[in-house]
Amino acid sequence: MELKRRGLFNENGDIELSKRKIINGNTTNLNDFNNIKYKWTSDWYRQAMNNFWIPEEINLSTDVLDYRKLDPYEKKAYDKILSFLIYLDSIQTAQLPNLEAYITANEINLCLSIQAFQESIHSQSYSYILDTICSPEERTEILYQYKDDKFLLERNKYITDQYASFLNEKNTDTLMKAMIANYILEGIYFYSGFMFFYNLGRNGKMPGTVQEIRYINRDENTHLWLFRSIILDLKKESPELFTQEKTEEYRALLKKGVEEEIAWGKYVIGNNIQGLNEEMVEDYIKYLGNLRAKNLGLDALYEGYDKEPESMKWVSQYSDINEIKTDFFEAKVSAYSKSSIIEDDL
Repeated sequence: MELKRRGLFNENGDIELSKRKIINGNTTNLNDFNNIKYKWTSDWYRQAMNNFWIPEEINLSTDVLDYRKLDPYEKKAYDKILSFLIYLDSIQTAQLPNLEAYITANEINLCLSIQAFQESIHSQSYSYILDTICSPEERTEILYQYKDDKFLLERNKYITDQYASFLNEKNTDTLMKAMIANYILEGIYFYSGFMFFYNLGRNGKMPGTVQEIRYINRDENTHLWLFRSIILDLKKESPELFTQEKTEEYRALLKKGVEEEIAWGKYVIGNNIQGLNEEMVEDYIKYLGNLRAKNLGLDALYEGYDKEPESMKWVSQYSDINEIKTDFFEAKVSAYSKSSIIEDDL
């Protein structure tokens, strides 16, 4: 179906809330905080604004020493997973405005603008980490690892291909696939990557990095909520985009994302890192896949993975920014905890 790009200003746009639509609406393009159709955006906006944090105010002095003490397997995983996360946040910053240009609900566009800003903050935090713990040569090597690691390059391409399809051909089909790809990135790829850093944290290593990741995790939690809400409202407004055939396509995209992340996790983590092994990684990612599918109203991807694995319950405990489980976080940093991770089954 045709997809109409929103203009800069439309003097003949609809102002009645009943006529507002997520896509292909006739919007004036004016931001009106007092009249919103999608009520969840109000809570989302306030949550996102309360999440503001400054990467450079997190102390990385211990990480400078710890980084040199990581064993070869830990260092390989640290470098490669960080490189992948840098890539993901970079393409998010670039892609979100492309999606926003075709969203015709101004309250949702406001949320997408904040998300793009937060993705930039995440990129800044990774740069801060690398500038602090690495030499300039090491920093460049980590940032551009995909040039020498074909596995990492292929990982980068899967989501990019979905985004590129939308850039090359603007229609409702490519838009939906780009949104599902975003949902995979936010809800599976990021969460899987965070898991490795939390494992370092529970082993008493790289505390500053872990704290940076926790703040990023809190932001990504809101981003996941944002895209889930957009997709579910589109399901109500445009049921033709959610036929059985199309929902199976979305489910297949999710499953492909899970399989790619499992293969990546086994490649970078393997069975040589204290506290993690390939079985734990696979169990956790399949659980994430089922959870994400369920929250879009799709059938489970895998049987027997409907509950958080017992061996991985520490991940959700570590991701809670307000539950400091160790004594190496500075009080100044924890003072940022003026808002918590959204209490939602994401």
